[in-house]
Amino acid sequence: MSTPLFYIEAFDEREQEIVLNENTSKHVVQVLRMKKDDPIELTDGKGKRIKAAISDDHKKRCRVSIMGIESVKTSNRKITIGISLLKNESRFEWFLEKATEIGVDEIIPLVCERTSKQKIRRDRLRNIIISAMLQSQQYRMPEVDQPAFVKDIISKSHHQQKFIAHCIEAEKRDLADLTNSDLDSQIILIGPEGDFTTDEVNLAIRHHFLPVSLARTRLRTETAGLVAATLLSCG
Repeated sequence: MSTPLFYIEAFDEREQEIVLNENTSKHVVQVLRMKKDDPIELTDGKGKRIKAAISDDHKKRCRVSIMGIESVKTSNRKITIGISLLKNESRFEWFLEKATEIGVDEIIPLVCERTSKQKIRRDRLRNIIISAMLQSQQYRMPEVDQPAFVKDIISKSHHQQKFIAHCIEAEKRDLADLTNSDLDSQIILIGPEGDFTTDEVNLAIRHHFLPVSLARTRLRTETAGLVAATLLSCG
């Protein structure tokens, strides 16, 4: 059985002990029934793997002693998914959870011409990301940016490889044939339920985004985002 992994908001490497917050303490002591001297791991979500042991199994203020700290290396390639906000929040949250599990580095909620929702609940999304990071035994969580207009992202992107996935009848290539793991950064844009407009696609092409297809069938936005994240991560 793997050592349980928990998230801490901030960590000072000079500390020898950490008092876990009440929610984490309750989960450690009451749910998992861990006791003094049991080993656990902590992460700040920024790449640190903190090995620790319980020194006081108080159910509200569990204290742990730091046994060792290491920085967990990740891929040098940064993968960014720009994906339209969805009217159905749960579908966007599902994508966020799965993209975190896959190991995407950055998620940009997009506001497109046909996007029907323009706000997010950042605290709720953050909790979903933390949970997915811990469940998948990772030590770095993706950045989730504030919602941004797709036209701004198109014009400002400096990624080495840039893609836009759309359903308009036009010349496109398969994303699976184009990914390059030797590059430092990649971004793909995924549109809303009604797809990108022709103007948005043309603007992206003028800014050197490559039009791509993700599958033989027409995918929902959140499914397209998941397929894109998988193809880029494995490419």
